[in-house]
Amino acid sequence: MKVIIPVAGTGTRLRPHTYTQPKALMPVAGKPIISFMLDELLRAGCIEFIFITGYLGDKIRHYVEEQYPQIKAHYIEQKDREGLGHAIWLAKDFFSPDEPLLILLGDSVFDIDMKEVLNSKDSVLGVKKVEDPRGFGVAVADENDYITRVVEKPNIPVSNQALIGLYKINNSIRLFDALAYIVQHDVRTNQSIQLTDALMHMIDKGEHFKAYRVNNWFDCGQKDSLLDTNTILLRKRNDLPESFQSVTNTIIIPPVAIDPTCIINNAIIGPYVTVGEHTQINDCIIRDSIIGSYSVISNAMLHRSVIGNDATIIGRSKSLNLGDDTEIDLRN
Repeated sequence: MKVIIPVAGTGTRLRPHTYTQPKALMPVAGKPIISFMLDELLRAGCIEFIFITGYLGDKIRHYVEEQYPQIKAHYIEQKDREGLGHAIWLAKDFFSPDEPLLILLGDSVFDIDMKEVLNSKDSVLGVKKVEDPRGFGVAVADENDYITRVVEKPNIPVSNQALIGLYKINNSIRLFDALAYIVQHDVRTNQSIQLTDALMHMIDKGEHFKAYRVNNWFDCGQKDSLLDTNTILLRKRNDLPESFQSVTNTIIIPPVAIDPTCIINNAIIGPYVTVGEHTQINDCIIRDSIIGSYSVISNAMLHRSVIGNDATIIGRSKSLNLGDDTEIDLRN
């Protein structure tokens, strides 16, 4: 089964990090967000992927080609930011009329049985109950869990079952026909061509979708949710690298994900800390944080902070949201 992964978003809620880094490549629990999805799909037997790229798409392509040379990857650039429905419609030429497809949003982490999704006899839409559904597409299901209605970001929620960015469609031509209809008729919600509207068009034409309810789904779209995801995923592991390049007079409190190339002196690190490669940490206390690669942090106490790559911090305790290639001195 071919998989469409849209990664064209600009990640405005994660700025300043996404000025220089695609949201899908932000690190959590020791590796980029998108790698959790790709690893699970490979284990489930998927080998062909269509990436819908846009802003910083060259970095997505470079990462996939370098880290996943075994997959058959195609790249489509969404030049105009016309919405998720438009992004999916761009992939229409890669599918035969009766071919199934899977769509997964590239900035989320799914804790699901991927083989169960792929083997479902029904087309399925992934859903999860949320406290405030106004920021999501939502689904209404009947007593048999068949979806009767989907609405994109309703001001007055018709359901608390959020669409989580997982769509398994058994017949691709019906999806692309619906997308063609909303593109040609310029059907828009919130000024964008929405996949949700195409799905509703299919339902109106008699297509059946089953609600696939997930226990855990991690939306990594902003700083707090990124840190929460990092914490949850690190709890699933309790390992440390067998050796570090240089760690002296330091206490490491698991769970953490620290690259072995890091140099750490006189520090307390953890719990729930991710540190990228070749980062130097001196005289620090750091917990519940994500630190990028090739950064230098000295004399700092960090809590619930996200620090980008090639950043320098010298100073005192702060909660920071610091982008790539930034230097900050807090000593004065």
